[in-house]
Amino acid sequence: MADIPRDTPPPAPPAGIEVLKLGGSLLGAEGAHPRLAELLAALAARGAPLVVVAGGGTLADAVRALQPRLGLSEACCHQMAILAMEQTALALADLGPGLLPCADETGITAAHAAGRAALWLPSHLAGAAEVPASWEVTSDSLALWLAIRLGAARLTLVKAARVEWPLGPPERWAADGLVDTYLPILARRFGGEVRALSVADALADLGTGAPQGQDDDGH
Repeated sequence: MADIPRDTPPPAPPAGIEVLKLGGSLLGAEGAHPRLAELLAALAARGAPLVVVAGGGTLADAVRALQPRLGLSEACCHQMAILAMEQTALALADLGPGLLPCADETGITAAHAAGRAALWLPSHLAGAAEVPASWEVTSDSLALWLAIRLGAARLTLVKAARVEWPLGPPERWAADGLVDTYLPILARRFGGEVRALSVADALADLGTGAPQGQDDDGH
């Protein structure tokens, strides 16, 4: 599917953007990760030019469970999973009010101009992403798609589980089930850095907390 047509091109986002994707399991069936509030506060404090992407979490899992019961198509479930990401983003906005919800480049640019970290609401753009409309693509690949679209310098995938290979390669992550199988394919189109971090390592990278192995990684 082609991108949504526009009468005028979107404003150019600032250089040096980092897209940071929060795994949906940070908001799981058992509740929020014990360090989620700390992480959201650290992301808000970092501010521009950060773009935060939420995973679908338990809401996307519910779509998976419904698919065989209702006989839903892959394309339908893909769109429903994108809405699950949007709902998780709204939850994160409520839990971390320092993040500014944004639907597109115009909103992201405005958030960054104000010095704020943007929180992506994906339903406006992601439904038109040129990726397979199937479970082959999850929120990890959609975060990478956004990073490519924005010309970001880096994509960071924050995982509740321990990350043994933070710098990849993406093929190893996919083989280990850490990311979806389409991400290594899409990564070939990305000119920036891609890394995967545990919550503890992400907090250490943001200047707060101890790195992985020195505290609870929430797995």
